[in-house]
Amino acid sequence: MAFVLAGGWIGDRVPIRRAMFVFGLAEAAAVGVLGFAGTLPMFCLSAALAGIGAGGRIPLTLAIHGVYFGRRNFATITGVSLMVLNLAGAGPPHYRTLGVGLRRGRACGPDIRADRWFPPALDQAQQEELKGAVEQPPATAGIVMANWYWKVVRQFVSERFGISLSRSSCLNWLHRLGFAFKRPKKRLLKADESKRETFVAEYAVLWEEAQRTEARIFFADEAHFRADAELRGKWVLKGKPALVDSSSPRYGEKASYYSAVCLETGEVEWMELEGNSNSGTSVAFLTQLKEKHPGPLRVIWDNAPAHRGEAVREYLRTPELELRLVNLPGYSPDFNADEAIWGWAREEATGNLCLGSRAAVQERVGKFLAGLSSRKDEVRRRCRTVLQSRAETLPRDSRPESPYPANAHPTLALV
Repeated sequence: MAFVLAGGWIGDRVPIRRAMFVFGLAEAAAVGVLGFAGTLPMFCLSAALAGIGAGGRIPLTLAIHGVYFGRRNFATITGVSLMVLNLAGAGPPHYRTLGVGLRRGRACGPDIRADRWFPPALDQAQQEELKGAVEQPPATAGIVMANWYWKVVRQFVSERFGISLSRSSCLNWLHRLGFAFKRPKKRLLKADESKRETFVAEYAVLWEEAQRTEARIFFADEAHFRADAELRGKWVLKGKPALVDSSSPRYGEKASYYSAVCLETGEVEWMELEGNSNSGTSVAFLTQLKEKHPGPLRVIWDNAPAHRGEAVREYLRTPELELRLVNLPGYSPDFNADEAIWGWAREEATGNLCLGSRAAVQERVGKFLAGLSSRKDEVRRRCRTVLQSRAETLPRDSRPESPYPANAHPTLALV
């Protein structure tokens, strides 16, 4: 607006042709600066020159009609020129074609790109190459880094394509290519997939047998909750650090628990543990479980040392116990439904909190576990694992016959 006034003032004091030439040079300079612009200050300079040139040219364009054609024909000439300009402006925008034609063709040089946002877009081949690289570890692409993040993406694009991207552009390209940021889970390479497949088939048979005999299947495990803060994701304002206060309690300030979950009923049984777990504490928990569920029981847990030993073998010799212990295949925590209970407890009871003492941990975790008795539907939904999904899709003809009779003694050899 200021240079519209300035253009009129200058036009009254110098020859209009010279003034038009100067303002035209400003617009031409704006296009030239834009062609070589690679930083924000250069773009700002280009915009300023374009504003000066266009602002000063607007009043002079009207005034020059009177200079060349006189007052008598001023209105006619102005109307015809404006009609031509309006008809041209009603057509499709020309700048998209211009941008496509002037897109960068080499690692450095002019880059007038009106059809896309800054920074320079990657072509289809470059997009596919970047997508394939991010799907593999950075070392595969020759970058000595442990993980992909925006700086690694920028380094890859710069080295391969000669294009420099900002942080936001790197993140935008990852989203455009279909990537999402997720917290990963460990893929345990020591897990024997053939043994896992066998266990899926055995679990399918065990579940059908439990339905016939009205037995309950419980998944059991134990966990420790420390008094210091267990860090988890949290929402903070942009630009602010995510901090959690900690009084640095000693490592021994912790609370330990056994728990077991039944996916069919949504019931959760738990027991607070004094000291470390061993075969004796496992027997105490199994005894508590049997007292609350006197019918046939199938308990599925891992191969931890506390789950076997003389105390467990002696307990399983109890007459008419109707309890069978089933060991999960090694390195298969994703098959244990009870793992979800511990993750849930950390999410709602202890996450990002430094409780300071064992008593405070016991209060919060105990309150959470006790409250699960009124959340059975949510327990069934949250604790379902890949084991149930795979067992349900298993064809019936591939399921083995039950290798165990409906009593406890086949377990004795395992413990």
